[in-house]
Amino acid sequence: MIRNLLRSVPALLLVLIPFLAPPASAVGGRSAAWDGPDPIVFVHGWNSDGSVWETMAGRFRADGRPADHLDQWTYDATQSNVTTAARLAEEIERVLAATGAERVDIVTHSMGGLSSRYYLKNLGGTAQVDAWVSLAGPNHGTETARWCGGDPCAEMRPGSAFLNALNADDETPGSPRYATWGSPCDSVISPRSSVALSGAGNITTACLGHSELKTDPAVYAEVKEHLR
Repeated sequence: MIRNLLRSVPALLLVLIPFLAPPASAVGGRSAAWDGPDPIVFVHGWNSDGSVWETMAGRFRADGRPADHLDQWTYDATQSNVTTAARLAEEIERVLAATGAERVDIVTHSMGGLSSRYYLKNLGGTAQVDAWVSLAGPNHGTETARWCGGDPCAEMRPGSAFLNALNADDETPGSPRYATWGSPCDSVISPRSSVALSGAGNITTACLGHSELKTDPAVYAEVKEHLR
């Protein structure tokens, strides 16, 4: 009987090995490879936080995006956009490791477009990003930034050294698909032509307020299509 049991051990091990091996998600601290839509990293604007994306993120969830692939990132919006770009690089690395995805999509509102563009242009982000979205972004500056203080506001002012460098040469570098949405009724972005970028798909919305671009269903449908 013992001899028969010993003969069965190799066969038993072959059955058990797949269950004894560590899951792919445990190897190197990275999740198993993801072959669905890119995770989305949402980047809010000045004087804001990640909760402002709840309406849009909720629509993505309702349309089948996994909740853990919708990163409503919050950062310190009082710091320079250069510092925020470095933090964004870390956040995207975290999302890629957690999801197993190869690239992310970035959806930004207002000032969030500037730090994410700096990340793409100067920190190697074009290799990590598939599609980029700017909703009401002061991509060429806004006069209203003269009414607030601190580094990020100074950087948002038309003609700032930060913006001059960001917009020099190629405004949409690398392989990501760039798109902007701007409203003719946005009183925060002045001039309103500031939003559009050379090399991007530039969309003019209906008459929406600055914050409404994040919650408008028509804008959501267009953003969703862009991220396909």
